[in-house]
Amino acid sequence: MDPKETSRTRVGLLGQLPRRVDVYEVGPRDGLQNELRTLPTRDKARLINALVAAGEKRIEVTSFVSPKWIPQLADAEELLKLVGRRPGVVFSALVPNLKGLERAQAAGLEEAAVFISASEAHSKKNINKTIAEALAGAKEVTAAARKAGMRVRGYLSTVWGCPYEGHVPVERVVDICRQLVDAGIYQLSLGDTIGVGTPRQTEEILAALLQHMPVDTLALHLHDTRGTALANALVGLSVGVTTFDASIGGLGGCPYAPGAAGNLASEDAVFMLHGMGVDTGIDLDKLVEAGEIAQELIGRKLAGKYLQAALGERDKKASRRAQT
Repeated sequence: MDPKETSRTRVGLLGQLPRRVDVYEVGPRDGLQNELRTLPTRDKARLINALVAAGEKRIEVTSFVSPKWIPQLADAEELLKLVGRRPGVVFSALVPNLKGLERAQAAGLEEAAVFISASEAHSKKNINKTIAEALAGAKEVTAAARKAGMRVRGYLSTVWGCPYEGHVPVERVVDICRQLVDAGIYQLSLGDTIGVGTPRQTEEILAALLQHMPVDTLALHLHDTRGTALANALVGLSVGVTTFDASIGGLGGCPYAPGAAGNLASEDAVFMLHGMGVDTGIDLDKLVEAGEIAQELIGRKLAGKYLQAALGERDKKASRRAQT
């Protein structure tokens, strides 16, 4: 067989890829809340400013939960005052209840996010509610937010597996998603919370959901705990998913696997997408600059592979120049 023909066949297996994809940045919220170190508000603003400068348009910046539960994000109002409003950029925040929604509205947010687990055990451990109770709360917040003119995004965690229950039935995932869509949530972010998903499983989950809802209602929130986040993202891309949650430098971790990589790194996702001819509107070099800022603020190397490769190459070039 002609090697060129083989190459064309392999590329063809991916199908027709979207021309453009949104990278939904979750580092300032989902990343920082998993860090033991609490950053000063001005440093968080500096990181968000760098993400905006790189071309990121959808950024989850904080959470309006009780400070006693997540002290790392206790400065939500102060942070939003610092970053202000940016033309063409949507800042969002996690909103667990009506009290949190009131705070988000007062802070001028256009978008709120609610959180549900697909696992009963995880839901009880995480928020001390059953799935039914969490769904009722999410619907209540969604109705109030939409009445106030806000869009609402939904996070569904443990879709690929639960740290307590193991396998999560896809039928349960479909049922929860259908209820959330009916409640008026514009986009569902499906979470591989513990990073156990494989491409075939991702294909099966998406196939089941796409029987009941259009693909543009779905986003993927993939953790890279076992190194499969990009592979699962590629499956989503091949069936038409156009929003992928990611975190600068892979910021954050997996709370159920200490020391493991957490979120899919934004720059890893952007590098892959650009290499496949898929536009994100993001400047990869400036995204690396944002990743370097994140590392400086956190005080350690981050897990993002492209970030480390780019910084390593830069250091090599600087070393060669110094030797000449």
